[in-house]
Amino acid sequence: MPHFVIDCASELLDIQSEQTLLKAIHQVAVNSGLFNEAAIKVRINPYSTYLAGGAQQPFIHLFAHILSGRTQEQKSELSRLLVMELTRLFPALTKIAANVYEMDKGNYVSRQMLEE
Repeated sequence: MPHFVIDCASELLDIQSEQTLLKAIHQVAVNSGLFNEAAIKVRINPYSTYLAGGAQQPFIHLFAHILSGRTQEQKSELSRLLVMELTRLFPALTKIAANVYEMDKGNYVSRQMLEE
C-alpha cells in the first residue's frame, strides 16, 4: 500500500517507456514523504480503444489508492505533484488528471498483516 494505477492511451508508451513512467511515479510517491518506499506499488493499464471527450484523444488518468490518515492538504498536494510529473513527461498532452482515493484502514488486510 499505496497503489498508483495509471490508465492511459497505449500510444503514449511510444513517447515514454513503461519503465520510465513507473519509475517517475514511484519517485513522486517517495518524494512526497507520505509512504514507506517498500510499500509503494505502481502499475499501468494501457488502452488501445477508448474515447476521451467523445474522440480517440490520448489521455492519462492516475488513480492513487492510499490508506486513510492523510490530511486533505496532503492528498491535494500529492495529486498536484503527480499531475506535474505527468505533464513534465508528456508536455504536449492536454488530458492529464489524477485523484486520490482514501481506503479505510479498518477494512484493509494484506498477507503481511495475516502473518504478523
